[in-house]
Amino acid sequence: MEYKNKIVLITGGTGSFGLALLESLLLTEVAEVRILSRDENKQHELRENYRDERVKCYIGDVRIVDSIKDSFQGVDYIFHAAALKQVPSCEFFPIEAVRTNILGTENVLSCAAENCVESVVFLSTDKAVYPINAMGLSKALMEKVVGGYYHTRSKNSKTRAIITRYGNVIGSRGSVIPKFINQLKSGSDITLTEPNMTRFLMSLDEAIDLVHFAFDNGGSGDILIQKAPAAKIADIANAVKILCGKNLDYPSKILGARHGEKMHEVLIGSEEISRSIELGNYIKIFPDERELDYESYFYNSNSSNSLGNVICYDSSNADQLNYNEIIDFLKKDKHIQAIM
Repeated sequence: MEYKNKIVLITGGTGSFGLALLESLLLTEVAEVRILSRDENKQHELRENYRDERVKCYIGDVRIVDSIKDSFQGVDYIFHAAALKQVPSCEFFPIEAVRTNILGTENVLSCAAENCVESVVFLSTDKAVYPINAMGLSKALMEKVVGGYYHTRSKNSKTRAIITRYGNVIGSRGSVIPKFINQLKSGSDITLTEPNMTRFLMSLDEAIDLVHFAFDNGGSGDILIQKAPAAKIADIANAVKILCGKNLDYPSKILGARHGEKMHEVLIGSEEISRSIELGNYIKIFPDERELDYESYFYNSNSSNSLGNVICYDSSNADQLNYNEIIDFLKKDKHIQAIM
């Protein structure tokens, strides 16, 4: 990571990820970190909490291109975290997911290219693979926007555009573990959707490590993923019960799957496996290099599977954590410990 004397912009910078990334950048010799968001109250709180002259706040909305142009001037690197992330809200207001996650991404990418920004790292989600809900569909098209840029504009641009794809970040706002903790603190029953539902687990620190790794190792059009363990929702709930000093028989309510929820999530689709390589604890998916003329590929196909016989990388065939292993995982997470 080389941020010395550089200007970095974080879109959606007042969210959980943005704040954690800000903290990591302020540990470097970065010249300036610009926070772009549309929430003036959160920006006020951020300025109060981070009294560092390198932090500059900009009010703007990625959905309105004219509102973000000024914040891009002179920027070297961008981390694009602004998004609508909640599955149920996107199901009820899908056009808002389109405006933020798809059109907002195009606005960020276009402004970055116009200002000759060196690198942009885009944040995606496992829900973008085989999507069944509006949030996942919008993030899948976000990835396609970046892929389309790679195929049609990147050769004439100085801007490198990289994607990172995440599982569940356990300390982020709206994630299920803080919800379980709050329910236990208030004496309420824990509410589960489907006990056997599985999800990938990442700490917020691991999420930050992934974007830094992508920044250092990604090429334009690449998708970077961290190898992540997975767990059943019921085991996650049991781990939180133990950590909060409750017995395993503490009451739980089964609510059933919410709008647009899958039983299992996928980090790498079967079509992507043949253009993926392992890089230690990470996986890189190279862009699909085929052009619109497919005829040559009928005769010159050259595919290889770098990840062995894996069909796809989903939360049911990933390494599964039991609730004791989840407890150890959560104990190491400072963001979870802060809310216990």
